[in-house]
Amino acid sequence: QVQLVESGGGLVQPGGSLRLSCVATGVIFRFDDMGWYRQAPGKQRELVASISASGNAKYAEFVKGRFTISGDNAKKAAYLQMNNLQPEDTAVYYCNANIITGGILRYQQYQQSPWGQGTQVTVTT
Repeated sequence: QVQLVESGGGLVQPGGSLRLSCVATGVIFRFDDMGWYRQAPGKQRELVASISASGNAKYAEFVKGRFTISGDNAKKAAYLQMNNLQPEDTAVYYCNANIITGGILRYQQYQQSPWGQGTQVTVTT
């Protein structure tokens, strides 16, 4: 069973920075893509940024120029560098990935799309 574990959240003042990490464990043959989402109290979960296996990154408009997503296939990890954080960025941040797992033989492999447990980011004075 593939699992994702996030870390790096915390309390920061406006204008500050945090770097979130997402590490995958389990049998993984390939990452198709990974994404960071967030959910603020009383709001729906929304996509923040995503990165494809080829390294193509996409960002929500509200984080463009401030956040950077990156991946490290060797470490089975993805990162979200968040700069110039604002109070409206306060939320629980979740990692999600589309992963090929299963057995060694091709017909034994299948896709999973696990979610991490989330990490709290709070931006306040």
